[in-house]
Amino acid sequence: MKRISLIAAVLLSSLLGYSQGSPDYGSGLKFNLKEDGSKYLRVLAWNQIWFRSSDMNPGTTINGEEASSSTDIGNRRLRILLHAQLSPRYMIVTHFGINNQTFTNGGAAGTTGTGGYGQGKKPGLFFHDAWNEYAVVVPQADQKFSLSLGGGLHYYMGLSRMTMASTLNFLTVDAPIFNWPLIENSDQFARQGGLFAKGKYGKFEYRLSYNKPFATNLAPVDAPTSDVAVAVDNNGNTKWSKAGYFEYQFLDVESNLLPYKVGSYLGTKKVFNIGAGFYNAPDATRTSVAGNVGKHDITLLSADVFVDMPIGKPEKKMAVTAYSVFYNYDFGPNYLRNLGIMNVGTATADPAYTGDRALAGAGNLQPMMGTGNIWYTQAGILLPTSEEKPKVRIQPYGAYTYKNFEALDKSSSQFDIGANFFLDGHHARITTQYSTRPVYITPNKVESLKGEFTVQLQIYL
Repeated sequence: MKRISLIAAVLLSSLLGYSQGSPDYGSGLKFNLKEDGSKYLRVLAWNQIWFRSSDMNPGTTINGEEASSSTDIGNRRLRILLHAQLSPRYMIVTHFGINNQTFTNGGAAGTTGTGGYGQGKKPGLFFHDAWNEYAVVVPQADQKFSLSLGGGLHYYMGLSRMTMASTLNFLTVDAPIFNWPLIENSDQFARQGGLFAKGKYGKFEYRLSYNKPFATNLAPVDAPTSDVAVAVDNNGNTKWSKAGYFEYQFLDVESNLLPYKVGSYLGTKKVFNIGAGFYNAPDATRTSVAGNVGKHDITLLSADVFVDMPIGKPEKKMAVTAYSVFYNYDFGPNYLRNLGIMNVGTATADPAYTGDRALAGAGNLQPMMGTGNIWYTQAGILLPTSEEKPKVRIQPYGAYTYKNFEALDKSSSQFDIGANFFLDGHHARITTQYSTRPVYITPNKVESLKGEFTVQLQIYL
């Protein structure tokens, strides 16, 4: 009985961590299936609505009309997550929802045009996570080592803290996206099916996985010589991938009950972590040189540091949050992928446009990930307050991204600046952000930086 109570206390403390700045939220929507709390069902639900004003890449059309800019409203995320602790050792997690619904796209699979099943309507509900987990060595407060094994469609994808980030509590309005380098190619919304192991040894945390990537089959364009060959996603009879992330937590030890890494604790913890990770998928991309097809491994590496802690006088309730990560990506020769979040621009550029076009394409597309290096840093400060329960807490922040890709002769820099307005911690939050992105006209010429202003309304239960 004593052991069960200890385990329950550990689990409860991890649940309380979900409050993230809201003193009234407690353990949230939790249903105890045993009085001691060792068996329960936990339900999380959240919605993120975006209002945007965006500069479009040159030559963009929206629903058949030329557009140099756009204003829109979209459903960035609508999710429900359930996890059930059926015993001190056994847990089940399911996570489903929709993403990226706009007035022009994001609708159900196969929808086209406008009308009742227009391409922006009735988005497809799908599972993001669905996995089971068994604690071989149960986490306990009085022992250093723990080990859990699991399998299914999971989020233990290694690489970096932000690769396994929670979407509930970003410091910025969203992730930079290149933190999910396989997004919707060989993964299902940053997940793959496979097996994983996780645990701790004191302040050291480890995560390892062995997965079957989803199939990709792009045909490479034949090149006359290897130096101009371009790798594309084509993994054929997919080989198993390996991924891992290792982290040392110098100060407070974070919960690893679920895979989702917290972006900002709002001063409720004192955290200083360093980490490193990897992802490897054999024969995952292909090139063609003079008719000869070559296969290339995807090898991705990262190193990062995370700080989140109170600063100043305790009565002022100030806190600082900072994260920096370096990515070294190898997808094969000259690999480059262009992406844009909730891109409302038409994939086919305006045929009447006669000026220079963006290499990335129409809308808000930009070179997002490729073979090369990325350095990303973000930092924010929770402003002081003397009130016991302030109506609003404000957290200004900034972020900087440097990209140097093999396929582009010129490197790029871009930035984000914004602020969070917390009405009830992360549970009721408004975020404003201005972001820039580079517009490449040729591989060695950045014509300009285009801007995008976003207001996000977030509700999290």
